[in-house]
Amino acid sequence: MTPALPWRRPRHELALLALVALAVLSPVHAIGAQDTTRLCLTGALEHAHLSADSCLAWALDKSQHGRHLYSDKAPGLSLLAVPAAEAVRLDSEHLDDARVWAVRLLTSGIAFLVLAFLVGRVGEGLAPGCGGATLVACSLGTLVAPFAATSFSHVPAASLGFAAFVLAWSRRHALAGLAAGGAVLVEYQAAAIVLVLAVYVAFRGLRRVGAYALGVVPGVALLLAYDTLAFGAPWHLSYRYIANGYVFFQNRGVFGVDTPSAYGTYQLLAGAGGLLVISPVLVAAVWGLVLLGRTYPREALVCAAVTLVFAAIEIGYFLPYGGISPGPRFFVPALPFLALGVAAAFRRAPAATSVLAVLSVVPTVALTLVWSTSPHLHRTVWWELARVVGHGEHSRLVTGLTGNALGWVGAGRIAAAAVVALAAAAAVVLGLPGLPRVRHARSRGAVFAAAASVAAVAVADASALAEYPYTTRSVPPPPLLFTTLGASKTDALPGDEVDFTASVENPQPTDAGDAVLHVALSPGLRLLGAPAVERGPGCAGTSELACNLEFMPARQTTAVRFGVRVLPGAAAEQTVTAWSSAEGFTRGRPRVTIRTGSS
Repeated sequence: MTPALPWRRPRHELALLALVALAVLSPVHAIGAQDTTRLCLTGALEHAHLSADSCLAWALDKSQHGRHLYSDKAPGLSLLAVPAAEAVRLDSEHLDDARVWAVRLLTSGIAFLVLAFLVGRVGEGLAPGCGGATLVACSLGTLVAPFAATSFSHVPAASLGFAAFVLAWSRRHALAGLAAGGAVLVEYQAAAIVLVLAVYVAFRGLRRVGAYALGVVPGVALLLAYDTLAFGAPWHLSYRYIANGYVFFQNRGVFGVDTPSAYGTYQLLAGAGGLLVISPVLVAAVWGLVLLGRTYPREALVCAAVTLVFAAIEIGYFLPYGGISPGPRFFVPALPFLALGVAAAFRRAPAATSVLAVLSVVPTVALTLVWSTSPHLHRTVWWELARVVGHGEHSRLVTGLTGNALGWVGAGRIAAAAVVALAAAAAVVLGLPGLPRVRHARSRGAVFAAAASVAAVAVADASALAEYPYTTRSVPPPPLLFTTLGASKTDALPGDEVDFTASVENPQPTDAGDAVLHVALSPGLRLLGAPAVERGPGCAGTSELACNLEFMPARQTTAVRFGVRVLPGAAAEQTVTAWSSAEGFTRGRPRVTIRTGSS
């Protein structure tokens, strides 16, 4: 029979939650592609739409189905953001720091606090006296911290997935399914958690699996309904219609996840943001899961299975860090499961685990303060921390400090960063000293495990600092084609002809494939004959043109020339819009307005 859920309140719980919240939720990270794609969908949902053509026109992360643009992400976080966006009157097409931060706080921020609360309570139940330390180690010493106040979906998915596990452990199977279904609605990869927990519940009987499955239905049904309305079929996920320069890579394997690679493994463990480099406490967590397996074998297997699945996803993805990121972000949903091993490690070896926790909190909090504005740190965050000593306020970590909500009440960036650091230090001081003292003889196995762990962390850090055997690889950036549009005149009478020239430039040192020029004419304009093209087979369409340029050579420009006639009865203003795409990625939509008059 499965043991009952261990659940106890750790010492100083409210104070610890307040301190970790101040440390990781006050930074105001730079607005990026994740904010744009998710909040554009939020704005569309507010108006009962799913597409967001004008909002996503300039976005990097988007999908295209038919003539419309959609977010390329799972819709759950955008849906959760609707009340918050309404409350702060967010304009999804004109994002500003304060309102975006508020929406992040009311979505991912709340998920972060729920996650910290659950990890602390279960950690204390597993290892009395260690819950507060486990809460601090997970919240401030892992990649949970840098993503807590962002529009990335990893922390909400982690919170919902771990809540599903806790509920299943406490035999609330229908509620566990509801949370697990919500996790999938927020992040597609969370389907792995749903399946692992289904196997876990199955050991208790088919009726309980049925209750769990019924709970999963609402979240999955919402996802299937969204896919059907947006992309034509319930099994068509948004990733299938990615519309940017990463299409080729996303189509490999399962939405970009292929067979695990040596480079992906290296990045996960020993890259600049590798787990052994910025979160060495996770070494103790792995050992702790082995210890946990002695009293809670099934639960330890669940934690290990989730950890291994997300590690495989991470090392098989073509971009191990997923673009601009402080580390292997796709692994985040596994971190609360792995954190339960930290609790067991704290109980068995409190001193060694405390050292590893401190060595995790320092770099992770530093990354939280800079990663969104200074993502390309030299070598590792440890190297940059060392440079602070010699270069002070001129070091990269200081000059690259992100904004902070405390700045809105008059604190400068350095002062706000100091408050964050002090809050993190206070959480460590408050959480770690309450650990129990262990009085037992050290076994050879424990000594060997400790030595192996220290060696692994040391080798990983040395490798990351030396950037050996791998330097940082980068997937080629999406091609950028620049489009300009000129007209022979902008004032015309009905019946007049207006000639246009659309120029497409590829300023990059590499060729851009699948290049297409798109032109849209207002209803009061009629195309005069076939456009003249300098490259490619020509154009198709009348009111909406698609000119196939085939590919654009590096650092070259081409032109498409066409004429239109102003029709009788045309509205006072007519527009011609042009834009280019290469490998599915578009940028800019220049527009010319023609003012018409009566004949």
